[in-house]
Amino acid sequence: MLWNTIWLALRSIRRNLLRSFLTVLGIVIGVSAVITMVTLGNGATVAVQNQISGLGTNLLQVRSGQRMGPGATVAPSFKDTDATAIAQQIGGIQAVAPEARSSATVVAGGRNWSTSVIGSTNDWLITGNWKLGQGREFTDEELRAGAAVCIIGATLHRELYGNSADVIGQQLRIKGFSCSVIGLLESKGQGAFGNDQDDTVLIPLNTLQRRVTGSKRLNTILVSMEDGSDPERVKSSLNQLLRELRKLAPSDEDNFNVLDTKQLADTMAGTTKVMTTLLGAVAAVSLLVGGIGIMNIMLVSVTERTREIGLRLAIGALEREVLLQFLIEAVVLAALGGLAGILIATAASYVLAQVMGVPYIFNAGVNALSFIFSAAIGVVFGYFPARRAAQLDPIEALRHE
Repeated sequence: MLWNTIWLALRSIRRNLLRSFLTVLGIVIGVSAVITMVTLGNGATVAVQNQISGLGTNLLQVRSGQRMGPGATVAPSFKDTDATAIAQQIGGIQAVAPEARSSATVVAGGRNWSTSVIGSTNDWLITGNWKLGQGREFTDEELRAGAAVCIIGATLHRELYGNSADVIGQQLRIKGFSCSVIGLLESKGQGAFGNDQDDTVLIPLNTLQRRVTGSKRLNTILVSMEDGSDPERVKSSLNQLLRELRKLAPSDEDNFNVLDTKQLADTMAGTTKVMTTLLGAVAAVSLLVGGIGIMNIMLVSVTERTREIGLRLAIGALEREVLLQFLIEAVVLAALGGLAGILIATAASYVLAQVMGVPYIFNAGVNALSFIFSAAIGVVFGYFPARRAAQLDPIEALRHE
């Protein structure tokens, strides 16, 4: 009886293909929108986490001033000895890199390019998870003497040297001095805040201070923690040490801030998840609209087939059989819409993920839940028309014109 009822429902759907297609269109749009939004949201969350983790492993960024941006107060800069003290006095530290930055136009082989010039030590490579594609690091003698040597990023390599494979030993002019390229960084691509991480040139800190900025100002210290260390303990010890080094009284506020990139990654990922949930919820509204469309069409179908229903009831069909026929018809419509929506969403999600530059992450749970929800909508919104059909009076139904 069940298979016979399903066959009758499918035959009725096939008899009105255009109307059936327009009926399930709302379900198709709703399911595909929900799955696409959630899939892209999950991909964006992973992309944000990967980009921030690219800043460094277990990285703490120590900056002078209580906060950055508008309203930030002027605070004393750090000293080279502060970085040395952090490395020597705090446990659980893998590397400490003092960092100073400046913007400059660099020239090589008749080409010029505006880039970010960073002055630091070899520990800068460790704190930032940087790998050398070619060449070597700075020697201790080069760091102490402020030698005219540099390590360049992939973007700078491309813009200044084109397709030249070997840049080691090439000359690069930064402002008023020339330096020898001793290393090439492996590409890391776009950063968490949209910046090009490969558009940079690294030189010894003393070289930057003497030949580029002419200042001993040091506004940032990068601290990379060892795996398994307690971040809260390290941050507490770091905060206490910096207060002592900067001679702050117990009543004084900190004139520096410590940014934990892991917390930043968690915060941004949490925000992305909230936005994904919100967009998914908005898209799910179209599923309800599609369910209302199914109920409307099923009511019309009951009206059109009143005489057929009356005839079936008159020759002995049970109410539950008529109820089941119309209910299955509604569920089949919704389920077909759900399947079509999943196929469309899978293709759309993959294409949009490539366009947006985020990883495509197939979520079987979301796809299954969307399909089950679409079938449930067929049950909920198909029950009222089906019950109305089952409760028709056979005599009155047969008199229906």
